[in-house]
Amino acid sequence: MAYDTDVFVVGGGPAGLAAAIAARAHGLGVIVADGAKPPITKACGEGLLPEGLKALGELGVELRGTDGCAFRGIRFEDERASVSASFPGGMGLGIRREILHQRMIERSEDLRVGLLWNTPVTGLWKEGVVAAGNKIRARWVIGADGGRSRVRWWSGLESPAPRRRRFAFRVHYRLAPWSEFTEVHWGKEAQAYVTGIAEQEVCIVLISNRRDTRFHETLAGFPKLAHRLKGAVQSSAERGAVTGMFEQKEVYRGSVALVGDASGSVDAITGEGLSLSFRQAAALADALAEGDLRRYHTAHRRLFRRPRIVGNLLLLLDRRSSLRERTMRALEATPQLFERVLAYHVGETRPLELTAASAAFGWRFLTA
Repeated sequence: MAYDTDVFVVGGGPAGLAAAIAARAHGLGVIVADGAKPPITKACGEGLLPEGLKALGELGVELRGTDGCAFRGIRFEDERASVSASFPGGMGLGIRREILHQRMIERSEDLRVGLLWNTPVTGLWKEGVVAAGNKIRARWVIGADGGRSRVRWWSGLESPAPRRRRFAFRVHYRLAPWSEFTEVHWGKEAQAYVTGIAEQEVCIVLISNRRDTRFHETLAGFPKLAHRLKGAVQSSAERGAVTGMFEQKEVYRGSVALVGDASGSVDAITGEGLSLSFRQAAALADALAEGDLRRYHTAHRRLFRRPRIVGNLLLLLDRRSSLRERTMRALEATPQLFERVLAYHVGETRPLELTAASAAFGWRFLTA
């Protein structure tokens, strides 16, 4: 059978473009289609962890010096305690989602990926996809169309509902970043994430358990943060999204594979969404080059394991304020333990090393 392309990617966000770039690097012909027109944005924390930056570099995506703002680690804060740790292997980067998307488009164009914007995909057929009313033959179809993936539905790859939905709101402010760390502020019913994304701009994301909450109402629950933002000019409109975590049992069926949030998602609390998508894209491209999507299924399960563990732990702290308060005090007393946890979070520490650190943490926790 003659195909119009080797790979057809449904969804032109970062996950879809990463999959397209990785597949093109193996010499496969690739078309990407999206019903929207770039830049495609999303209400997210806009922070790339060191592992995500490394994966982006391996895809050949070049970021310019003025594209974002580097940060050296993560700081946790609540009303009583503050603890921070630096990444063990490199810096993270705060970058506007639109800028990241543009750089990935540029890399895709360099590799001659076919980019079809304003082109909705309306279904699958036995030999490919239906896009803008036209049937396009493709050897493989990749669903990179987000948590509510239609490709997942069309291909019969059912997914469980997220165990817990939370509601995120993002706003940018014209204000110089005040810290070398990206900050996570813990409140009673929400978290606030602060990431510097330029010399004079910060990204603030608030995530709440309440469906009816709004940005400024939630911000009032973080007095220290609200004081820092007082008088700063808001540089973007409030943008909302739903976040949740679910694990997809199967990520391919026949010639259809899923990547990014379509293949399972981690809660935004982990900061791992983009990094995970980039690593999945590379694993998927390797499997496509070998003509064996079972390899991707195995790799996907392995890649998802660590973010799932971290996400469950952080969500537990969110649900149980007394546990979180004791944990924060224990970490503040022994910041090297927080460094170990962060090293595991970014893939620099193995589970056995984390277990040893956890034993020491357990004693501190009991005496906090």
